[in-house]
Amino acid sequence: MRFATRLNSFASRAEAEWPDQKGKPSVLQMAARAAKVEGLTDLDLNYPDHVGEDPRVLAGKLGDLGLRINGFAMRYYTNPAFKLGAFTHPDAAVRREAIDLTKRGIDAARAAGSNLMTIWLGQDGFDYAFQGDYDRMWDHEVSGIREVCAHDPDCWISIEYKPNEPRAYSLMPDCATTLLAIQEAGAPNLGVTLDFAHVLYADEQPAFAAALIARHSRLLGVHLNDGYAKRDDGLMVGAVHSVQTIELLRQIRRDGYDGAIYFDTFPDMTGLDPVRECEVNIATVRRMLAVVDRLERDNRLGEAIDRQDAVASNAIVQEAMLAPAN
Repeated sequence: MRFATRLNSFASRAEAEWPDQKGKPSVLQMAARAAKVEGLTDLDLNYPDHVGEDPRVLAGKLGDLGLRINGFAMRYYTNPAFKLGAFTHPDAAVRREAIDLTKRGIDAARAAGSNLMTIWLGQDGFDYAFQGDYDRMWDHEVSGIREVCAHDPDCWISIEYKPNEPRAYSLMPDCATTLLAIQEAGAPNLGVTLDFAHVLYADEQPAFAAALIARHSRLLGVHLNDGYAKRDDGLMVGAVHSVQTIELLRQIRRDGYDGAIYFDTFPDMTGLDPVRECEVNIATVRRMLAVVDRLERDNRLGEAIDRQDAVASNAIVQEAMLAPAN
């Protein structure tokens, strides 16, 4: 089992780890702290934020810490104009800059030994009625996605959808819209990253979204976290929606997902100990997978699901989750 995590989490409580340091911790400082997490195997790096040196050298330094690079994730912050859109900006020169930046990110990921680039297009959307031509924006989005996929057919490009933030409305807000874009783009190396909290506040059921993705595309990334379905809370795994998380893990296992489980949680928002937080996330997922194993051995669950018998299936799941009182 491969477990990856958000590198910026390890800037949480920086004063406890680096009491004499002024300023933000470096990429390697955060990585060294992450390497203390028992069971962690991989990191995801933001591009270009985390890649300030030759990616081959950076990958070697992370390897010396015992960590691999699961994948890169694009961030469109280098040009303030990207606030109005990356692939969908009204200025063709800005769109070209975003696409070319993504291509350089793909090249860097490949140089670092990874074949996964996650694109979160949070800047591509709108905030007001009559702000944009929806058909034109959609054309720009799909065209940009198609072009970056064609840049390196051996690199997986994964779209991480999110209902909003920073834009009030995102062009890739939910599973169905993302699958429409993937179908239209027609690139064989294109798929979806499913972020649990994003799915919740898109008003979707995580396991159902995963099943649709497996049916119509390919699940390339799973970001586990939790929240109250109103925003991207980034809470610890299973903190609110334990049953739904277990159902998701069961679904992706049945669909053959073989990628890393990535923790997109935010211990830095409230100053939690990031090492301990990540260790608890790993332990939680392992326990949940043990529940999945018990459920898969229980023929009663399949029979209850076949009957759509919610009472029976709920009883069986609770029995598998909760040990009887002594």
